[in-house]
Amino acid sequence: MAPIAPSTDLHAAARLRAGADRLTQALPPLTVAAQRVASTVAQGLHGRRRPGMGDAFWQFRTYQPGDTARSIDWRRSARGDQVFVRESEWEASQSLWLWSDASPGMGYGGKDLPTKAERAALLSLAMAILLAEGGERVALLDQSTPPRAGRAMIERLSRHLSAPLRDDTPSLPQVRSLPRHAQVLLFSDFLDPLDAIAERVIALQKPGVSGHMVQILDPSEAGFPFKGRVRFEDVQGVESTLIRRSEDVRGAFLERLEEHQAGLTSLARRLGWRFSVHVTDHPASAAVLDLYTHLEYREAAIVGGMRR
Repeated sequence: MAPIAPSTDLHAAARLRAGADRLTQALPPLTVAAQRVASTVAQGLHGRRRPGMGDAFWQFRTYQPGDTARSIDWRRSARGDQVFVRESEWEASQSLWLWSDASPGMGYGGKDLPTKAERAALLSLAMAILLAEGGERVALLDQSTPPRAGRAMIERLSRHLSAPLRDDTPSLPQVRSLPRHAQVLLFSDFLDPLDAIAERVIALQKPGVSGHMVQILDPSEAGFPFKGRVRFEDVQGVESTLIRRSEDVRGAFLERLEEHQAGLTSLARRLGWRFSVHVTDHPASAAVLDLYTHLEYREAAIVGGMRR
């Protein structure tokens, strides 16, 4: 009896799997990890309800400072005493602006754990992938490229977020003018002086803009588990401090950290933003799910308010 040849379907499946493996290997490790996190979160979520990304008419709204004369609908405005702007679906939909702290201090990471910069980049890209799949527009605060959706945008973000840390990279986000309904996600250890952080974050705030500050800490920073004689060095190895009994300063360290986090929480509340803490030994998917769910609820509130 002649041997039975493998089916064409099996051959095709094997070729497809081999091709997928080659493509995956060619992707930057950050992209692969971010796609994995995004897929984990997406499995338990339903599709998001969005105003849409087209140029179709969405609504009339009253003129606000900052609107251009070209956006005014003169025919609708002539019917009464108010000036109205014609808003399209594209203008009504939100855009997401990401900032991932890549300053030298973010290069710290414990044994067998990612650095703070690596986790910040992972959370940023996973959020971008989730939102881009839903048609949302995403941009980086520290780049001039406007918000865009699609695979090309994800690739650009991945290249930028995968770049090595540089000594001259600032530890605070860039200030820029943001559009109405923009949402800002800031990922950093936020260990700069509170006044400096507040000045920069307040400069990003404007009516209609919301934000979320995610403080990323290594477990050793969040819990200070050190004992005995320990020499602490900055990530660049320039300065160092020797503490002979590190357990004696643990209480003071944690108290100061708690006060700093309380200040960040108060700042976020004053602006109508949110503040949360993520420790790098916790799953990245949990942080992404929390952020994504919050964005979904806020979007529903925006859409509902515009429809009323």
